[in-house]
Amino acid sequence: MQTILGSSGQIGQELAKELYKNYTHDIRLVSRNPRKVNPEDQLSPANLLNFEETNQAVAGSEIVYFTAGLPMNSDMWTVQFPIMINNVIRACQINHSKLVFFDNTYMYAKNATPQTENSPFQPDGQKATARAEMAQTVIDAMQAGQIETVICRAPEFYGPAKTNSITNTLLFNKIKAGQKARIPVSDQFLRTLIWTPDASRAMALIGNTPDAYGQTWHLPCADSITYKGLVELIQEITYQPISYSIIKMWQFKLASFFNQNSRELQELLPRYQADNIFVSDKFKTRFPEFKITSFEEGIREILTV
Repeated sequence: MQTILGSSGQIGQELAKELYKNYTHDIRLVSRNPRKVNPEDQLSPANLLNFEETNQAVAGSEIVYFTAGLPMNSDMWTVQFPIMINNVIRACQINHSKLVFFDNTYMYAKNATPQTENSPFQPDGQKATARAEMAQTVIDAMQAGQIETVICRAPEFYGPAKTNSITNTLLFNKIKAGQKARIPVSDQFLRTLIWTPDASRAMALIGNTPDAYGQTWHLPCADSITYKGLVELIQEITYQPISYSIIKMWQFKLASFFNQNSRELQELLPRYQADNIFVSDKFKTRFPEFKITSFEEGIREILTV
């Protein structure tokens, strides 16, 4: 049994498809209101804030994938993420289940230094601190031999369907709706983006590779690109001029006085004031056969669906 905690999100949905296609049909989907992705999926409604429900959801699992997320709410992250991850680790201990922990990059420094698996945690902000502490909890359990676990870390998403990210929301969704695209902060700095199905395919591969455990992996990404370069690529593919405007830092700051989502974005925006380079060479060297989706391929899929 391979179990996905947080199966209703984009990563969880893509992961379920990949596991079914290439690894196993014995899949359990866990969320508050799970829905089948594949015909034979088992559904297990659970609240990961409740240990008994978490333990029941994990029971009988060989591999457990933690892909659960929370709304972009700093106070909620601070309170709920520690409870969730401690419940999951304890349940994996009891049931002798392996844990594949899906992580983000919020804990890294917000500067142009390339990010690798060995980059130190330098959280700046409430959400970054919550994610750093969460990742450290997993690392501590790993190093103490409490459970067999592996960390799969990914940068900002872009992707098909209902992929939820700043890039999808401001750029691709606007273009698909025939509206003027928006770019956060600057169009000049390099960004590393991961195609959401690639993140899920890579996580399934790592989870089913026994010698991959006991370490952190940066999931594979295409080469970094500027937003200006991304727009130019979209124009080449669509044969259409793309109009866009840049939302300046002061505009985000002004909006934060009136809008909760804008307030929550404030902590993330410094990442858009410098190159943000996420290095996934370790994965590419270990799994050279893995095909990374190019920006050209990703753009075509997003804009033709």
